[in-house]
Amino acid sequence: MQVIDSLVTQAAGIASLRRDIHAHPELCFEEVRTADLVASKLTEWGIPVHRGLGTTGVVGIVHGRDGGACGRAIGLRADMDALPMQEHNEFEHKSRHAGKMHACGHDGHTAMLLAAAQHFAKERHFDGTVYLIFQPAEEGGGGAREMINDGLFTQFDMQAVFGMHNWPGMAVGQFAVSPGPVMASSNEFKITIHGKGGHAAMPHNTIDPVPIACQMVQAFQNIVSRNKKPVDAGVVSVTMIHTGEATNVVPERCELQGTVRTFTLEVLDLIEARMREVAEHTCAAHQATCDFEFVRNYPPTINAPAEAEFAAAVMRDVVGEANVLAQEPTMGAEDFAYMLQERPGAYFFIANGEGAHRMHGHGEGPCTLHNASYDFNDDLIPLGATVWVRLAEAWLADKAGAKEAA
Repeated sequence: MQVIDSLVTQAAGIASLRRDIHAHPELCFEEVRTADLVASKLTEWGIPVHRGLGTTGVVGIVHGRDGGACGRAIGLRADMDALPMQEHNEFEHKSRHAGKMHACGHDGHTAMLLAAAQHFAKERHFDGTVYLIFQPAEEGGGGAREMINDGLFTQFDMQAVFGMHNWPGMAVGQFAVSPGPVMASSNEFKITIHGKGGHAAMPHNTIDPVPIACQMVQAFQNIVSRNKKPVDAGVVSVTMIHTGEATNVVPERCELQGTVRTFTLEVLDLIEARMREVAEHTCAAHQATCDFEFVRNYPPTINAPAEAEFAAAVMRDVVGEANVLAQEPTMGAEDFAYMLQERPGAYFFIANGEGAHRMHGHGEGPCTLHNASYDFNDDLIPLGATVWVRLAEAWLADKAGAKEAA
């Protein structure tokens, strides 16, 4: 394993920053303290910063030996926000704020990019520019989209962008990256069925929305199994059914809510259209009506083939070929997808282990993402930062060379 020595030396200091961030979690678009910490450290290290994109976003600007004159630029992204959940850990750096927790490792992502930034500030072994993107509001707020809307790629003209996420369950020292879809789109639906209420002993005088809802739930699964191609992934999950107030009353309305996840927009278009048809026609068949709402949140995260292979090659140089795995696509969603819609790049995983790294006093639950007993593995900081540094140096060197050859 070829970890940069200086990153190992400075790891304890960066780990301390990580634990400070963990102890003071902030939710979507509220990352004021975290952004202040990030901006303060970048400034301390002599890195100019731009603030305010996406409300609380921070962009660090690191020019290479040429002062950025060659025009080549790469973006490295870390997310900063926490989750609205109660932490079960009791170690010293546990959350100080009730109902808020860094249960997805964004504190660690921020720390790894800060470690790389500290190295870049001292050792600029590249020509061009590295943009350090500290993004707010990944957990449902669409912070990437908001940074883009505020001019991320127009103010900072990078030609590629990369993101990294820790992944529990993989052995420490491993990475995973693949071309194509690696995270799904995330979408929500709400269907309100309007029937006719009445006495449960006289159902013939009612239009009962409950059996209508049951038929819809079953029919939605037929969309997945019978309307789309079997090789195309798609998940429809009805996760909430709300209706009724008394056991002897047929309710007037029934509400269904849930999510739809796909790896392509074409499959998403199909599922949304068929769900609307099923809902409206099922209601019509039973003399009921419905309101159909479908909200598209995050698009699928799709890695560009060339950039995914480039990242894999860098990882192999750092940890060896055996430790760079194929990235199994997951139906979880990630708003880095918005950045990949604007620029080629790749989103990859760094192994977080099984949880043995957690300090005494951790919760009884497993060390998995979005779990109240989770904690980021600080041993990853120098390794993740090394990959960030080597990725940026190699990409800028490769692109600069290609430009000169042309």
